[in-house]
Amino acid sequence: MLQERIEEKWIRAFIRTFELCEVTAGDEVVILSETQSRAINVQLAELALLRMGARPCHVVMPTPAQEAPVPVRSTGSTHALDGLKPVLAALTSVSFIADLTVEGIMHAPETPKILGSGARALYISNEHPEALERLQPDPVLFPKIQKGRDLMLGASRMHVASSAGTDLTVVLAGARVGGNFGVATRPGQLASWPGGICSCFPPAGSVNGTLVLDAGDINLTFKRYLERPIRLTIKDDFVTDIEGDGLDADLMRSYFEAWGDRNAYGVSHVGWGMNPAARWDALVMYDKRDTNGTEQRAFAGNFLYSTGANPSAERYTLGHFDLPVRHCDISLDDTVVAIQGRLQGELA
Repeated sequence: MLQERIEEKWIRAFIRTFELCEVTAGDEVVILSETQSRAINVQLAELALLRMGARPCHVVMPTPAQEAPVPVRSTGSTHALDGLKPVLAALTSVSFIADLTVEGIMHAPETPKILGSGARALYISNEHPEALERLQPDPVLFPKIQKGRDLMLGASRMHVASSAGTDLTVVLAGARVGGNFGVATRPGQLASWPGGICSCFPPAGSVNGTLVLDAGDINLTFKRYLERPIRLTIKDDFVTDIEGDGLDADLMRSYFEAWGDRNAYGVSHVGWGMNPAARWDALVMYDKRDTNGTEQRAFAGNFLYSTGANPSAERYTLGHFDLPVRHCDISLDDTVVAIQGRLQGELA
């Protein structure tokens, strides 16, 4: 098992990442965490910022009581802030936030106000620092992610297909398009580390077709490689049928059903991985408590389909699946993004 102790190399990794976020000496920074955050990452953030000459302070929230009927994992939507005015005052009074909450503030209800103040935020994923060290942001990747984002912004439709049977169409007009560079440098920008994803939140009623999760694809909510195929039928954004034999399909049906919430079946975000340093197979190397699975969201060429909260469609729920799918052909109108899971052209 990996040990959690302060290592000089991990402090350096945090310093380098904060430098790429353009944090400089004298900057006032909030380190946002909660009582169930991975303590070593909170400590590494503090030590790195102090070594850089920045002026960090801590905002530590009690991890909220469990209200969902099932364990909640990897939603990107922490409820720890709870709309508290003193907390929002702190977060909207600085230019940079190191977000170390367990789930992250990406989809949190307070985030628009925080980013609207001009603050930028980096969610440091709840990973063991070994993974963060290995997946430090790479500036070489930034223009490729920007290119993918621009292609998505200019396209009217995304189509995804695979030999396993996937045939999925996403209408992009009105989608909220983003690109996770792994660094936050602009006012109002939010990113996560590890990074390297092009994605969007499609508007309501825009996703239709079939998504086949084959053996070796990943259900990241369960941190589990699939061993048998699952076929999802998707109509106007919502999973309407889950076909498959065996444990993988049974687990998915059970988790969906437990929410008692139709929005849990709706599409959250879709996109593809851009990071060649991220590995599909790395999940087998970590105990479940040591990984949040962000690496598997970002490995180059995967098609990332997620269910749950979608602000573009005004749907909110804590039910969430992140499903990286391999070996897909992805196209934006007439532009080929990936062939059998391999990025093409300027994105490769």
